[in-house]
Amino acid sequence: MSFNNPGKGCLDVYRTLRQLYLPLYLARADIRQRYRRSTLGPFWITISTGIMVATMGIIFGQVFKAPMAELLPFLAAGLVIWSFISSTLTEATEVFVGAQAVIRQLPIPLFVHVVRLLAKNFYIFLHNIVIFFLVLLYFHESLGLVSLLSILGLILLILNLSWLSLLLGIVCSRFRDLTQIVASLLQIFFYLTPIIWLPSLLPEKTSMMVLTGNPFFHLIEVVRAPLLNQVPTSLNWAFTIVFAILGWLFTIFIFNRYRSKIAYWL
Repeated sequence: MSFNNPGKGCLDVYRTLRQLYLPLYLARADIRQRYRRSTLGPFWITISTGIMVATMGIIFGQVFKAPMAELLPFLAAGLVIWSFISSTLTEATEVFVGAQAVIRQLPIPLFVHVVRLLAKNFYIFLHNIVIFFLVLLYFHESLGLVSLLSILGLILLILNLSWLSLLLGIVCSRFRDLTQIVASLLQIFFYLTPIIWLPSLLPEKTSMMVLTGNPFFHLIEVVRAPLLNQVPTSLNWAFTIVFAILGWLFTIFIFNRYRSKIAYWL
């Protein structure tokens, strides 16, 4: 694939980015349609997430004997970020299947559907992150300048979710059974990733084994650590950056090769 003769997948992504207003508008329309007759709208998800944070904080605070002022902000940030990740990846398995009528009838780039999905879940994430700031307010904590690094972490997270969602959409369009496998793997990683438990609770050797090769730990940590006034480690940054670069290169290769076949798999 040369620059003068890019693959169909590259052109698809390029055309999507040129008309980015389209998936963003569709994402807002999805949220309005889902909560059309609801007074609180997407804040219902925020309320349910807040109740879950409070409940789990009380229970696991007692189980792990952890100070609530330390555990609850950690738990709130982790659950909100994990909800963004898991919702996006779960829905990504059916992103093209669910849009098959549009794909067969309208000549719009396929990556539009991925960005639409990602934008919808990002809007919900922005609603849910309010919970974290309420927790900080409750414990009279404040954000420092290091918290600005969470913006860079969020950009890296979105870049990684973009290629993961596109890749899952392609593969799961061909092999539908993978949808259930992805859901099961996400459940496993939820417990393997420090979201409801603190990394300091693990012995050093176990912590290295569980966390070093866990991609979700690094993806969460580059966003969560700055929000907790901590600087992510160089390993966190290196992993998320390399993960994004290699992931996009592999996904573009797959997208170039199989983009024209997706409509026939639906």
